[in-house]
Amino acid sequence: MSNMVSQIKFGTDGWRAIIADTYTLENVRILTQAVADYLGTGKKVAVGYDTRFMSAKFAEAAAIVLQNNGMQVVLSDRPTPTPALSFVVKTRKLDLGIMITASHNPAEYNGFKIKNSAGGGASQEITHQVENLLGKTPVKDAPLACPIKPVDIIKDYIKFIRNYIDLKKIKNKKFKVLVDSMYGSGDSFIAQVLKGTSIKLEFMRNTINPSFDGGRPEPVEENLEELKARVKNEKFDLGIALDGDADRIAAVAPGGVFIHPQKILGLLALHLNQDRGWSGGLVKTICGSMMMDNIAKFLGIKLYETPVGFKYISDLMESEDIVAGGEEAGGMGVKNYIPERDGTMAGLLLIEMMVYRNKNILKILNETEKQFGKFYYVRQDFHIAKRVEPRKENLPNELLGKKVVEIKDYDGIKLLCEDQSWLMFRASGTEPIMRSYAEAKSLLRAKKLLALGKEIILKDGV
Repeated sequence: MSNMVSQIKFGTDGWRAIIADTYTLENVRILTQAVADYLGTGKKVAVGYDTRFMSAKFAEAAAIVLQNNGMQVVLSDRPTPTPALSFVVKTRKLDLGIMITASHNPAEYNGFKIKNSAGGGASQEITHQVENLLGKTPVKDAPLACPIKPVDIIKDYIKFIRNYIDLKKIKNKKFKVLVDSMYGSGDSFIAQVLKGTSIKLEFMRNTINPSFDGGRPEPVEENLEELKARVKNEKFDLGIALDGDADRIAAVAPGGVFIHPQKILGLLALHLNQDRGWSGGLVKTICGSMMMDNIAKFLGIKLYETPVGFKYISDLMESEDIVAGGEEAGGMGVKNYIPERDGTMAGLLLIEMMVYRNKNILKILNETEKQFGKFYYVRQDFHIAKRVEPRKENLPNELLGKKVVEIKDYDGIKLLCEDQSWLMFRASGTEPIMRSYAEAKSLLRAKKLLALGKEIILKDGV
C-alpha cells in the first residue's frame, strides 16, 4: 500500500491521475478512507461525478467507504457540474464534498476534488492533513447491506439560479445563444434555468462522450473552432463554452470573436457593480489581466491578487466582501452565491448583462476595451521532466525595450513592465507542464514576449 499512497498527491485543484494507471478504484478507496479519517464518524458528505469513463463507479466506491465509516452520504444520481456539488454541500449544511472529476484534463485522466463545508475548494491545510492520513487505517469497503440510494442534487441548484438571475427582465428578450458543453457535465442545464423566457438557446456537444471525441474539454480558443464558426455563420449574439465539470467558462462574440476568460471577469465585475449596484472587491490571480487593475481603479473598489488556484479566491470570498473573482483559466465566482466558480452562472450573467444594456456581447466588449484598454493575453505550455522555474539571476531587467518595474515570485515568476505588459513563468500544479504567460496592448508584443519567455526557459535547461 505504501507505494500506492505515494502516488496520491493533491495539486492546484485536487488529485488527478491516469485511469487504470494511478487512478484506480483501490486508490480512490484509499483516498476516501483518509478523508473519512480526517472528518471523523457521524459527518455528512456529498459525492458527485462528471461524464468521464467510470466516474459513476469511482463515486459509488467513495460513497461506500464513507458509509462504512459512519457517514451520512448524499450521492448524486447523475453526472453533475462541480458547482452543483458545492451548492448542495453549502445549502444542506454538510461537512464536506467529494467530486470525481479531472475537469479539463484529457480523457485518460480522472480526479478527486474536495470541497469544504462552505462549498469552496479545500485549503492546502485540509489536503495536507488528508495526505498525511493516507494508508494509516485499513480501508472500510465492505459491501453495504443496504445500498446507497442516489438522489437528485440538480433540482435545488437550478431553482436557486432561477431566483438569482433576473428572469423577469430577461423573459421577453430574444437574444440567440449557443452553448458548447464540450461533452461535460454542464449538459443543457442552462435551458432549465431559462425555461419560460424568449432566449433562443441551442446546444452542441451536450451528449455523454467519455473520450471527448478525441479532444480535451478545456474552453481555450484552439478547442472552440466549431463554436466560433457557428456563432459567426449562424449569427448568434453569444456563444458560451463550459469545461468538463462546468465550473469554467469561455465565450464567443458575434463574428466568431473569442472572448478570453480574463475579459469575462471584467465584464462580470462591471455588470454586478454598475447594473446591479452591488458592492465588493475584485479578485484576480497573479497571472490575471491588467484590465482588472484598470477596472477596479475606475470603479473605486479594492483589487485582490492571489496565487493560482481558485481555492485562494474561495478563501477571500468567505472572509471579504467580494463582488467577483476569477482565474485566467475561466473559473468565475460571484457574490451572494457559493464561494466557488460556476461556468453556467457566469454564462447566464453575460446574457443578463446583454439584457440590461440591450446590446450584444461584442458591443459591450468593444466599449469595455475602449475604456479600460485592449489587452492581448497569450500562453504557451512546455512539457517538462521536472518542476524547475527560471533562475532569478538569469532574468533580464528589461523586456523588448521596456523597463521591468516589478518582479513577483510568490507563485511562479512574473516580470511587470512600465507599459503594463508582462511576462510570467509558472509550473502547473496538475500536469508536468511549464506555463509561460504574456500580456501586452498589442498582439505582436504579447507574442514576442512569449517567444522571449521560451528562450529564457530553454536557457535554464527546462
